[in-house]
Amino acid sequence: MKNIFVGNLDFAATENSIRALFEPHGTVERVSLVTDRDTGRSRGFAFVEMTDASQADRAIAALNGTELDGRALNVNEARPKPSGGGGKGFGGAPRQRREPRW
Repeated sequence: MKNIFVGNLDFAATENSIRALFEPHGTVERVSLVTDRDTGRSRGFAFVEMTDASQADRAIAALNGTELDGRALNVNEARPKPSGGGGKGFGGAPRQRREPRW
């Protein structure tokens, strides 16, 4: 199983249009179009899971830089999420408290 990042998507792209783009290159297990939690609108990127790693590599090579809806796609292997980082969505070291101004 290989996870693929697909960036620079048109905001009108759908999971079905992304699946249709990848299926000629191999078996697509899952497509996850990332949306804004407040508006529900696409954030312009997605993740595609393909069952066969060699098919996924061929899809990456074939689709990186190709145009979909007038936009050049950025297609590469997804990097794993960084672990840790402080929780609650705030990464990095804890902030230093500032001295009061008075």
